[in-house]
Amino acid sequence: ERYQFTWPDKRQAILTANAPINKTLRPRREESVNFDETENLYIEGDNLEVLKLLQETYLGKIKMIYIDPPYNTGNDFVYNDEFSVSSSEFSERSGNFDEEGNLLVDNYTRNTESNGRFHTDWLNMMYPRLKLARDLLSDDGVIFISIDDNEVENLKKVCDEIFGASNFVANIIWQKKTSSDARMDISAAHDYILCFTKNRNLEKYLFNYLPY
Repeated sequence: ERYQFTWPDKRQAILTANAPINKTLRPRREESVNFDETENLYIEGDNLEVLKLLQETYLGKIKMIYIDPPYNTGNDFVYNDEFSVSSSEFSERSGNFDEEGNLLVDNYTRNTESNGRFHTDWLNMMYPRLKLARDLLSDDGVIFISIDDNEVENLKKVCDEIFGASNFVANIIWQKKTSSDARMDISAAHDYILCFTKNRNLEKYLFNYLPY
């Protein structure tokens, strides 16, 4: 046995990050402003596909990345923010049944609130995107990732694996509201921004990007 962070289909998430893509970016000059002179680029599309397309031109060249991924809260956003799977689907994918369909883990020993099925698909969505984002960073580059209580622990662990625990810079706490929440005994008034660098030995360059 060894200490590790894993979940069902993690191997597939790694393969997804490395799988080639047969697509290209198509410029829309008629919808652009100063297309030939601007130094800005706005890309619309699936972010996994876009991250793969950017590898060709921007591999190891990005100084800073900020992402605000789904928080896996189940809220009705314009994108899918609910990445849980059904109990039966998780049991099938995670190996809780043998080849004959017999349950290997009974309901008395299994903690249904922490068995991972609420986080599995979210991790499988995040892993390849974070892996590709790391490849885009320059050696002195940094990434900032917004998150809340639902997935902050899992995000920290998966980033430790992808970027290296030694490249963790800080978990920045930011206050999102000041009013109390009447529905809760304790109001969750803050969220988090995890910061990782590609190479902590070059962290002196980090302060070129942080506001004073």
